[in-house]
Amino acid sequence: MRFDTTVQTDAPVEAVWAALVDVRRWPEWTESMQDVRWLDDDGLRVGARARIKQPGTPAVTWTVTQLDEGRAFVWEASSPGVTTVGTHAVSAAGDHGGSTLTLGLQQSGALAWLVGALTGARTRRFVQLEADGLKRAAESASAGRADEVRPAAG
Repeated sequence: MRFDTTVQTDAPVEAVWAALVDVRRWPEWTESMQDVRWLDDDGLRVGARARIKQPGTPAVTWTVTQLDEGRAFVWEASSPGVTTVGTHAVSAAGDHGGSTLTLGLQQSGALAWLVGALTGARTRRFVQLEADGLKRAAESASAGRADEVRPAAG
C-alpha cells in the first residue's frame, strides 16, 4: 500500500522545512497527531527516533533512515508483519518563491495488504491532514504569524 499527497504552498522552502522538522509542534497544526516527541536529544538526524501517538492508534516509534538537510527526510516504523516508510520532501516551486511539499507513506510486509484494507481510508486522511496543516503552518510562519497556527476542523 502506498499513499502520497502533494500540495503547493506560498511559503518558501526554508519555512516549510522549518515547520516540517519541528516534529514536536506537529500536534499544534494537524489533528492527525496527538503527541510527537524525540526519544533522542539530538533531534533530526539519521538514526534518531521519534514516538508518535495518533488518534485511534497505539504509539509508534519511527527511526530516521535518510536525511537530505533542507530538502527531505525518510523514517520508518515496524510492527509485526508490516514496515511503514514515511517520506517528507520540499522543493522550490516556480518563480513566486513558493514551494512544493510531498508526503508519502508506504507499507510493505506480509500483513501490509490487511493493514491497508483495514486502515487505508484513515491513513489517506491523516496524510492529507498533515500536508494541509503543514502548508498552513509554513505559510503562517513565513507571514510572521506562527503563534496563530491552529489545526483545521476535520
